[in-house]
Amino acid sequence: MDNIMSNKLLTTRRGTIILGIVAAALAAIVLLVYLNQYRNSVKTDNQTVSVLVAKSLIQKGTPGNVVGTTGLYELTNLPKKQVKTGAFVDPATLTGKVAATAIYPGQQITSADFVAGNAAALTQNLAADQRAVVVPLDSPGEVGGQIAAGDHVDVWVAFNGQAANGISRPLVREALQDVYVMGTNSTNVTLRTTPKVAGELIFASQNAKIWLVLRPAVGSTTTQPPVITSNDLLGLPSVRVGG
Repeated sequence: MDNIMSNKLLTTRRGTIILGIVAAALAAIVLLVYLNQYRNSVKTDNQTVSVLVAKSLIQKGTPGNVVGTTGLYELTNLPKKQVKTGAFVDPATLTGKVAATAIYPGQQITSADFVAGNAAALTQNLAADQRAVVVPLDSPGEVGGQIAAGDHVDVWVAFNGQAANGISRPLVREALQDVYVMGTNSTNVTLRTTPKVAGELIFASQNAKIWLVLRPAVGSTTTQPPVITSNDLLGLPSVRVGG
């Protein structure tokens, strides 16, 4: 009888111990899972995302192309939990859109701030201080019709200029460098310039001959604009133009 009781007690104790070990193991597993999820949650909360933030006031109606190419934004790293829904992370995604409301400095730029615009309109690529001017050219003047929208060109002007000695002689001068081509139509080329330069090009088109020189797609640099006369072709000292 004593042996039976001892066996039952031993069996009960052993079962209790086993159950305790199993319960402890399960509790440890649950704790590990919880800690792992907590660490992942903390890690996610601490992650940062680079989003577009307005650097200066973006007025209502400003084309997205202009925002993305004229420094109206800056890329800012923000904690993931602070990033607004629809926040832009790539300025290229603003193409073809127009600001639907004013966006103030320091404000995240989101999809809610923009609506679809007319992607074909020239105004989509004009900042407030820029103008589009059409220059009529013949085929040689526009590099044999090889110039296309998106190219960059130098503008040369051929006319009769007065040298320092007062004698008028033909010359060619590089008037502008690295001008953006907005479009071409037959023998007309539309250039993006400032208001003053637009006036200069209009004057040149009426009183001189304009030639466009195509620049490389990448790697080109600006240089001191030269003035070319017959002396340069003959290997003689360059003529100083003007007083």
